[in-house]
Amino acid sequence: MAYGISTYAYFWRISDRAPEPMTLPAMLRDTAALGGEVFQICDYAPIESYDAARLADVRATADDLGLTLELGTRGIRPEHLLKYLDTAGELGVTLVRSMLNTADHRPGTAEAVALLKEAVPRYADAGVTLGLETYEQVATDDLVDVVRAVDDPHLGIVLDPGNSVARLERPVDVVTATAPYVVNIHVKDFAFTRRDGWVGFTYAGCPLGEGLLDHDGMVAAVRPAERGINQIVEHWLPWQDEGYDATARLEHQWTQHSIDTLLRSK
Repeated sequence: MAYGISTYAYFWRISDRAPEPMTLPAMLRDTAALGGEVFQICDYAPIESYDAARLADVRATADDLGLTLELGTRGIRPEHLLKYLDTAGELGVTLVRSMLNTADHRPGTAEAVALLKEAVPRYADAGVTLGLETYEQVATDDLVDVVRAVDDPHLGIVLDPGNSVARLERPVDVVTATAPYVVNIHVKDFAFTRRDGWVGFTYAGCPLGEGLLDHDGMVAAVRPAERGINQIVEHWLPWQDEGYDATARLEHQWTQHSIDTLLRSK
């Protein structure tokens, strides 16, 4: 097991709101400086345009910094998953995170099983594990049913219990249902706050340990140290009214706090 950071922890610093968006090598260097051991390149569209030489440079940078790389994308069409499998090979990646749905494809359970049965054996042959993330667009029970039906140790679940709250699923129930199948954990805390006038709530991120995430309970259920499951820091940091500099500064502080908290728990 190792602790790491995702591109989602750099959400605002790589966005078009950044005067100079951080590059992938800069994120790798920052991750190493913060004490991270893994970097998950997750939903980072530019990686799909990298040629072999540029991918080799990314891998070399990670190796020099002592970082393990992971990949993340969306969708389960076999041609897309196999493209990411090729990229995983170039980067030395052994875990790829994906999600069942994309903007133009929302497979039902039976279709998802059929598509994954095409791609997952290729992942297994390459020694790469595919993890499907828990999130609000797909019921957790359906996601578990898909993984069970494919029945391959190289297919599992990326656990992020905060995502499924929007589906009115309790985080503790998501953890319990998925624990035997988890291959990767996204660590982000979350909380509800009252809106002005007490009219409704805002559901957003907060510093690790200050919200509703029962991290200790999740770890006890999943046993990541025993099973070699990496924990990856992410955020749901709202844009700050003071602007980019304040938002970027807070994003960095949240990441440092999360990594420090996880490392102290070792």
